[in-house]
Amino acid sequence: MLLVQFLTESQERRIGILHESTIRVIDGYTTTVELARAAIDQGKSLAQLAESAAGADQVNYDDIASAGRILAPIDHSDAAHCYVTGTGLTHLGSADARDAMHQKIGGDIDALSDSMKMFRMGVEGGKPQPGTPGVQPEWFYKGDGSIVRATGQDLDMPDFSLDGGEEPEIAGLYLIGDDGQPYRLGYAIGNEFSDHVTERQNYLYLAHSKLRSCGLGPALLVGELPAHIDGVSRIRKADGQVRWEKSFVSGEQNMSHTLENLEYHHFKYGLFKRAGDVHIHFFGTATLSFADGVQVEAGETFEVESPAFGPALRNRLAVLDTPYVKVKTL
Repeated sequence: MLLVQFLTESQERRIGILHESTIRVIDGYTTTVELARAAIDQGKSLAQLAESAAGADQVNYDDIASAGRILAPIDHSDAAHCYVTGTGLTHLGSADARDAMHQKIGGDIDALSDSMKMFRMGVEGGKPQPGTPGVQPEWFYKGDGSIVRATGQDLDMPDFSLDGGEEPEIAGLYLIGDDGQPYRLGYAIGNEFSDHVTERQNYLYLAHSKLRSCGLGPALLVGELPAHIDGVSRIRKADGQVRWEKSFVSGEQNMSHTLENLEYHHFKYGLFKRAGDVHIHFFGTATLSFADGVQVEAGETFEVESPAFGPALRNRLAVLDTPYVKVKTL
């Protein structure tokens, strides 16, 4: 099941079930979070409640998307209560792309770069027995809900950025219940989007490089994630022509960590189990245009597509003016 949030022509929020190009509108609920809270309260799965609440009204996805009224598949009424985080070096093959920014060397473990050491740790201990913790992954903070961009919206990077590059990834979408229990609502395709040139200057700049906007959606895939996911990542020039294209794979079959292990190492912190909060957690990538020497220009469009997630995620790169800020003494 795919769920989509959107706006009507009168700018009212709605949520519906997407099938091919048709959205069947859900009655009685207007947001993903509202629907999820009701499912928790009623002891139902998200899919069960969505299906039972879907009414007769139908709208065309393409019409809504062309009008710019598709929303991200999850959000919070207070953006400060939505965490956007992620993990890296989790995909088999991703170490090559990441380590190319630092140092590609082999040999004994003491001679490996930090990236390769982290990747090796994941391969050796990222898939423990269910219900037991494995090795910790790389972890990073991206921002709050204010940085999330829906399909069709610009991915705005600050003018002090040295690069704006895509990272096609799958994100887990979560809601924390009133008792502090994390609930996974499902998954969405995303463009985690980072400044790889800044990161390449020094690995300790990773935290800076991740503080950027990100693309998410357009649909929420309800239920379990297939073990193997196929997708394609593209860069389109301003005239719409494809400048760069590459296939990517994800899902546990192509990862050095289980999703359960990645989730455990995020939600083991009490800070991330605050009742009512929303979490968007990116699971890592194996494909970067940056690794192929591509530097995306403002006005070009990122396109991330995977059949399992319905329509493609499309975001144009834009540059945001960020004047120098001087703190005032009060």
